[in-house]
Amino acid sequence: MALLLAAVLSGYSVSSYPKQATGPIDARAADAGEMAGNVSMGRDATIIKPIYIPTAALPNRAPILYTIKGGDTLVGIAKTLGVPFREITWSNPGLRVPLKVGKVLRLPPVPGFVVEVKKGDSLASVAAAYGLDPVTIVDFNRVRGSLTPGSMLVIPIDPEVGPNLPSGVLADPIKPGQLVCPIVGAAIIQKFGPTSFALEPAYDGYLHFHTGVDIIATYGTPIDAAAGGIVTAVGPASYFGIRVEITDSYGLVEIYAHMSEVSVAVGQLVQQGDKVGLVGSTGLSIGSHLHLQLEVGGVPSDPMPLLGCAA
Repeated sequence: MALLLAAVLSGYSVSSYPKQATGPIDARAADAGEMAGNVSMGRDATIIKPIYIPTAALPNRAPILYTIKGGDTLVGIAKTLGVPFREITWSNPGLRVPLKVGKVLRLPPVPGFVVEVKKGDSLASVAAAYGLDPVTIVDFNRVRGSLTPGSMLVIPIDPEVGPNLPSGVLADPIKPGQLVCPIVGAAIIQKFGPTSFALEPAYDGYLHFHTGVDIIATYGTPIDAAAGGIVTAVGPASYFGIRVEITDSYGLVEIYAHMSEVSVAVGQLVQQGDKVGLVGSTGLSIGSHLHLQLEVGGVPSDPMPLLGCAA
């Protein structure tokens, strides 16, 4: 909210807020007492220029620095500080789980992420890396002159729109900030967590543990990207069989396993909903299905909820 102050001079009165005049103002029109837009330009009138005075404090523009304490988790930090955990991973590339006590996390003060300036970075190169207009960076951070290596920049985003890929297109046009079902309408037949299924390997102290979710589908069914990002691995990998790994825009790794065919290449940018391959039964599999695994900080995590999967 802002207060509008208007100086009314020389007998000029305002019955409603004057819209901004557009285009050049003709001196002859002013002499004749005509209108320029909605502003009277008569000889005895004075142009009224609205002055906006903020009545609420502007958001803090500096990154939030948080030192990890014993017992901290990403979910706990996110809840305490009101920062989505995806924005925590996005702002801290290379973050590993479990969190290391004493490590300092940088967090955005508004929806968005934090970037550390590296040697050789420029406004243009940083903006290009995230598909942004440099003006976005300049405006929020009040940048003056060249960037200083080691300094931090806050990159605000509209949470209703989400991040861009380096190509400039929206990373997640279907549902920003959420994973969508890679096979829309398909049913989840096995969830994340401990299991009695003997084929599952031991993990996290459990004899058998399922590190992702299994989605049932017939052989050759197209698989779509649950979120947009860059392809970071393809091909055979132990019990995953043929798999595709995508590091999404928030720094999370999605693994699509047991595929029969791959449709993407390492380094390729994909949008949420783009085809990445076909369902198969390669690797440690007893029938056609998709194993979707989400890794946060290098650790398997529950990818649920998946928007669009059948109950």
